[in-house]
Amino acid sequence: MRAPMVMSGSGERILFVHDRPGDESALTGGTIARLRADGARVVVLYATTLTETDAAAVQAALAALSARSWHELPRGLEPSSALHNEIDELGATALVVGAVDDVLRDAATVAAHAAGLPVFLARTVRQSPGQRLVAIDVGAQLEQKLRALTHFPARWNVTDHRRDLVDGTTDVITDTETFLQTNAPYPAPPQLASRPARLTLANRSLAGLGGLLVGILFGVLGTIAHQATLTLFGIALPIGLTIAFVAIAALLLGLRLVIGDRFVVGLAATGLLVTIFVLSLRGSGGSVLVPAGLPGTLWTVVPALIAAFVLAWPKLPPRLRAPHQGGGA
Repeated sequence: MRAPMVMSGSGERILFVHDRPGDESALTGGTIARLRADGARVVVLYATTLTETDAAAVQAALAALSARSWHELPRGLEPSSALHNEIDELGATALVVGAVDDVLRDAATVAAHAAGLPVFLARTVRQSPGQRLVAIDVGAQLEQKLRALTHFPARWNVTDHRRDLVDGTTDVITDTETFLQTNAPYPAPPQLASRPARLTLANRSLAGLGGLLVGILFGVLGTIAHQATLTLFGIALPIGLTIAFVAIAALLLGLRLVIGDRFVVGLAATGLLVTIFVLSLRGSGGSVLVPAGLPGTLWTVVPALIAAFVLAWPKLPPRLRAPHQGGGA
């Protein structure tokens, strides 16, 4: 979330970190709605365990803000590690932190800066005297924010543009939300900075269809070529089988690295393996494209092993894939 974070369109993927339900609407509701209006992806993360009532209220509030993705901070991990995993899973471009808890706020800042991302801390002018704040105009989203706030009657009552809290305090809901921006002390690692936005359902379906067709093509070509040999010094080298295996590994691994979606890779592997199986059957005229013998056996077994390996390989956190670079941001 750079300074013009709500002006950069659908490329933004913002993780919002909050202590408890209702904070997302009170502290950052207008910003969430504006980001969603600009096509950005938004995920809200809560530090507390939500009851069924809380979950229903959150669902309704986020729907009013045109958002829907939320979940709880995973338990059993150190907060900064858990947040780092969340950043990597989303492919976040920035963090917005509305958390009041110092431990959570510090952990979110550490995790974001470790990934080379800026952090925007929800702050008022009174909370940050003398500091330069980033002001977000949410006038066009103010009605959405007010509707979202009404879903938390146990915490406050909303009348016009006023919020009366259960502790007796009152504040005015304005058309501006302010944040204190803290940049990472070094730029994002290249792998994270260049990570593509997640595929939409339509694009994912098209990519899956493309993967399936490419898998079929590789299965046909590999089946035709796998028996080819090259005689060198009187030794028959299985050049066709070797090239076929390398091509399959390059295809599946390339899809996994570039697209990062097991669904697409799985369809490519399915097209490949089904094609090999079908072409291994004896034709109506008695012809066989995969004759019995070691090359034929390897051709029917090794591609499945390659596919299983590529699909099962875990996704590594960005910080394990590249060292951080020093320098200002």
